[in-house]
Parts: sequence; C-alpha cells; structure tokens
Amino acid sequence: MPYIKQDKRLELALSNLCPRNVGELNYMWTMTVQMYLDKHGESYQTYNDILGAIEACKLELYRRRIAPYEDKKIDENGDVY
Repeated sequence: MPYIKQDKRLELALSNLCPRNVGELNYMWTMTVQMYLDKHGESYQTYNDILGAIEACKLELYRRRIAPYEDKKIDENGDVY
C-alpha cells in the first residue's frame, strides 16, 4: 500500500472524480497510466514500475477487502472445501 501523507491523499482524492461504472474506472486507470508514461518516458523501467504498482494495488485490494469478504461469506454460507 502506498503510504503517503494525509494532505497528499486528500489532494489526490479531490482531484479525481468517482467513476460511475467499470468502463469509466478502466478509462481513469488507463489515463493515469498514460499520464505517468508521458511524464516519465517510455522505458523498460517505467513499464516495470507501472506493472508493479498495478500488481501491488491488486494484492492490497485482495488482502484488505476481498479476503475478509470471502471469510464472511464462508461463515454465512459454509465452506465448499
């Protein structure tokens, strides 16, 4: 998880609109990646940094939100294993 200062988090949060659907979410992520590429240039390192950040975001989402949700559903409905 990118632990950044609270004031920077607020600034970033206020600068982005909340997407209304998955298409808008995908577009926002794509535009963010494109802006990062425009700023840092096309290189193996830049692409590696982008993919690393995307992967870390995915893993953090799973660890913080999806796994607890799955545990809750196991408790509610029973495990399949």
